[in-house]
Amino acid sequence: MTELHALVAYTPATHTDLVLRAIGDAGAGRIGNYSHCSFVSPGTGRFTPQAGAEPFLGEVGRPEMVVEDRIECVVEEPFLEGVVAALRAAHPYEEPAFMTWPVHGWR
Repeated sequence: MTELHALVAYTPATHTDLVLRAIGDAGAGRIGNYSHCSFVSPGTGRFTPQAGAEPFLGEVGRPEMVVEDRIECVVEEPFLEGVVAALRAAHPYEEPAFMTWPVHGWR
């Protein structure tokens, strides 16, 4: 049985559909006979770009608040590396915020 991972990523709401399509096409969100399965919830991202940063939004040294979406989905182990690569390629931030972890007891 293939190990399953949870993926959570945060993206500006303006780029949610682009990121969802990219990670889904790379294999995220496959559940049974379905693909591109995810859950999206809105929120506010906060960050302060530091010296050396080249922010997509905001200015170095100034706190920023952005309307963002939290994307949640599952990823089978063989697809995880490709999904993370697709996420990084589609995401507008130079350092996208995301996390993954193994899911236990799902079957």
